[in-house]
Amino acid sequence: RSSDLLAGLLAKQGFAVITGGGPGIMEAANRGCHEAGGLSIGCNIELPHEQASNPYVDLGVEFRYFFARKVMFVKYADGFAIFPGGFGTLDELFESLTLIQTGKIRHFPVVLIGTEYWAGLLSWLRAEAVTRGAVAPEELDLIRSTDDMAEACAMLTAAYTARAREDANVARADGRVDRRR
Repeated sequence: RSSDLLAGLLAKQGFAVITGGGPGIMEAANRGCHEAGGLSIGCNIELPHEQASNPYVDLGVEFRYFFARKVMFVKYADGFAIFPGGFGTLDELFESLTLIQTGKIRHFPVVLIGTEYWAGLLSWLRAEAVTRGAVAPEELDLIRSTDDMAEACAMLTAAYTARAREDANVARADGRVDRRR
């Protein structure tokens, strides 16, 4: 229920929603976006035991390789809402955090949905990765966690709004915006 609610909230704010295009949480998110009138995108991966795109995908893109799909996720993302999942979800989570941490992509919010589900991982990161110097304490600030979909939506949209304002200010300073309007 959470993923369709968050996707609907984001769609009502004018955002497209991109998922892996499959069943379960992904389908619920595509459905929430689609039913709220937003653009519902599915980046489906070709797997021998998996699915075709779910019926709520308005725009489907098929990928043979995970790395290509991950590039598309981060290239067009204004934020990540990460729901409970398995190895693929963890791969996408840590790939996005690594790209943000190393400055390879613009910083965007990474919001973990389901505080109980993610609590053990976050505790381990603090107790082991930070303690051993593998992760700087401030790097954990890249991750937010919530159970509240309105709060998640606010985290995701606030970051986009701040970035848009910053881009407009840079454009004005560079003389790329007509100030007479």
